[in-house]
Amino acid sequence: QVQLVESGGGLVQPGGSLRLSCAASGSIRSINYMRWYRQAPGKQRELVAEMAGGGSTNYADSAKGRFTISRDNAKNTVYLQMNSLKPENTAVYYCNADILSTDFRTWKNYWGRGTQVTVSS
Repeated sequence: QVQLVESGGGLVQPGGSLRLSCAASGSIRSINYMRWYRQAPGKQRELVAEMAGGGSTNYADSAKGRFTISRDNAKNTVYLQMNSLKPENTAVYYCNADILSTDFRTWKNYWGRGTQVTVSS
């Protein structure tokens, strides 16, 4: 069974920084894309950033220049460094990944449970 567990969320003042982590564990054979989504109150879940297994990245326009996605393939972990945070960045941040487990022959998409990020003075 595969699990994604996020950590690193919390309360931060405007202009501050946070680093989110998401570790994938379980019967993992391979991981392709790892992504960060967020969902603010009353809004739809949206993609923040994604990184392919080969290292290519894609960012939402709102994240470009302030957020950086990275990953440690040896640890099956993806990170999201968030700088210059704004109140509008307040949301639950979810990890998402395309994973081939040792139990299945096809790729499956997995979600973590999310970590709350609150930007407020």
